[in-house]
Amino acid sequence: MSRSVLVTGGNRGIGLAIARELAAGGDDVAVTYRSGEPPEGLLGVRCDITDSAQVDAAFKEVEEAQGPVEVLVANAGITKDQLLALMSEEDFSSVLDTNLTGSFRVTKRAVRGMMRKRSGRVILISSVVGLLGSGGQANYAASKAGLVGFGRSLARELGSRNITVNVVSPGFVETDMTAALPEERQAEIRKNVPLGRIGATEDIARTVAFLAGPGGSYITGAVIPVDGGLGMGH
Repeated sequence: MSRSVLVTGGNRGIGLAIARELAAGGDDVAVTYRSGEPPEGLLGVRCDITDSAQVDAAFKEVEEAQGPVEVLVANAGITKDQLLALMSEEDFSSVLDTNLTGSFRVTKRAVRGMMRKRSGRVILISSVVGLLGSGGQANYAASKAGLVGFGRSLARELGSRNITVNVVSPGFVETDMTAALPEERQAEIRKNVPLGRIGATEDIARTVAFLAGPGGSYITGAVIPVDGGLGMGH
């Protein structure tokens, strides 16, 4: 039976691959997007997750179109990289407001219906940077590390309602963002990855689909790295 799925930041990159993977499995999938155009074949809902009113309006639109959200993938995120000594307070707080507090906003809204139904899946998209750290990304790393504590706390809160909460931690993945890196930097990254390659968006999407499917029914509070071994041991 198809489920109502919402993927935030699902109009490109990792989010779009996740949305398409879940749709291919038979789910009704909606995606939020802040700019650009919605992807073809998916329900697109314009939403800035830093605005609680927009989040609520987006959920109402999804609920009217395909029913209460049964699977939430909190993927939307931004970067504003800078060395700490030069980083503005606005650049620090805006990254946390989108990546961490934005995930709080959408998850809080999603679990209302899940708790009533006593069933649901929440999957938070973190990053290997949240576990390893990365020079020039203190704001991004803090936001992604915060998702681990957030997700594990929710796993304890919501487990009795048959709601699972897990964190997926991608490594370096082939997206528009990584494609903009100089070739020397990409080669350096590959050298540090035991599997010797940069990941594909489909690698992340398949892991999310597993957690959202029958195989993930007894997994909660987990942090699953999909990083080619880059962050092992953390």
